[in-house]
Amino acid sequence: MATSEATTEGIRVHVTAEYSQEHSRPKQGHWFFVYKILIQNRGTQTVQLLTRHWVITNAKGEVEEVRGPGVVGAQPVLAPGESFEYTSACPLDTAFGTMHGSYQMVREDGSGFDAEVAPFRLSTPYSVN
Repeated sequence: MATSEATTEGIRVHVTAEYSQEHSRPKQGHWFFVYKILIQNRGTQTVQLLTRHWVITNAKGEVEEVRGPGVVGAQPVLAPGESFEYTSACPLDTAFGTMHGSYQMVREDGSGFDAEVAPFRLSTPYSVN
């Protein structure tokens, strides 16, 4: 299992990722990875997650960027001390790769910032990368 963690302006983002053998079809060039993200507001102001930006890189160095509103259909509002957890997935056409990105956050006063999602590995249990 791969993990990463970053804190930006009081917003902690912790990721765990693992290979999903049951959803993968290696003989057809399809590998599937599931990741769980915990977003914690350790700051002093209420914030809302508005959008996400992912950078996904496969083993061939090919990069795909994904942008969109919220996460799993939600734009969570987090008061100080609150957290939000969700699970999502990423298909790849190689046995390993990496992901990183950011969440675009806005404070109650309307000011915004990007909360970092530190790079994490997507890899099959015995791949060398």
